[in-house]
Amino acid sequence: MDRHSADRFRPSSIFTKRGQLEPARRVRLTTSQPFQSLHESLDTTTPGGRLVFHVFAALAEFIRELIVQGTHEGLAAARARGERIGRPPAMTEEQVRHARALLTDPENTITSIAKLLGVSRTTLYKYVPELAAGRNSLVPSTRPGLLPTAK
Repeated sequence: MDRHSADRFRPSSIFTKRGQLEPARRVRLTTSQPFQSLHESLDTTTPGGRLVFHVFAALAEFIRELIVQGTHEGLAAARARGERIGRPPAMTEEQVRHARALLTDPENTITSIAKLLGVSRTTLYKYVPELAAGRNSLVPSTRPGLLPTAK
């Protein structure tokens, strides 16, 4: 790539036919590969057409940055109001307590408890982290109040 063709790559953004904001880094503004718009009489083979193209690209990039800034400000305002951002939790605290109570009975399988609560096994493992250590960690000891003896 020679010195002049490298100057023709412009890191900006344009709106595509679908109305989406797209990077215009791959659009080459050369006379050998002209860009001609069918609706706006935009022709990049002329200096005026290239100017209009760059103005559109700069405006599109500016609009995108305004949208991003507004989104960040909206999220910050929601957090300041104490609103929870993101996906709601899959299990309530009551469901977690119910799952722990059901897990103490060795006859209940993890799959059946997950089906009963309407969640997956993975979700159950996520909300009851003691399950990772094994199911015996949830079962109360048969002799409560006794301390283990040292050998």
